[in-house]
Amino acid sequence: MSKKKKTPSNVLGENRKARHNYTISESIECGIVLKGTEVKSIKIGKFSFPDSFCEISNGELYIKNLQITPYDFGNINNHHVDGVRKLLAHKMEINKLERKIVEKGFTLIPLKFYLKNGRVKVDVGVCKGKKMYDKRATIKEKDIKRDTERVFRIK
Repeated sequence: MSKKKKTPSNVLGENRKARHNYTISESIECGIVLKGTEVKSIKIGKFSFPDSFCEISNGELYIKNLQITPYDFGNINNHHVDGVRKLLAHKMEINKLERKIVEKGFTLIPLKFYLKNGRVKVDVGVCKGKKMYDKRATIKEKDIKRDTERVFRIK
């Protein structure tokens, strides 16, 4: 029997706009360093990341512009809304990403936040910005696909 690749079923948030604005060449799974109240806020879905991006500095991977709303039932030790948070990935993966970013002009964009074994994981995509005509072409392909499915469903 062949093993099927498990897809994350506990998706907490997905950046659908990134799939429209960027072509994604590959993606890697990273852990994220969070405090207790940040984890609780993320698990109940009180975070947003439409403008967030990842950056490599000093051989470490960081996510910027990730906004996590303070936990309602937290105390004085609640976290700050904006902040730079560290992503956890292997050194070899970070070096590979850094080479791609520098040489080919790619960008690191968080695509998805999900739970895996009770831990918050981030799916980071290696992306390149689309031109306007590329965006129109993908919209046209989606429309054609939807129309053909509609025709076959009616018959």
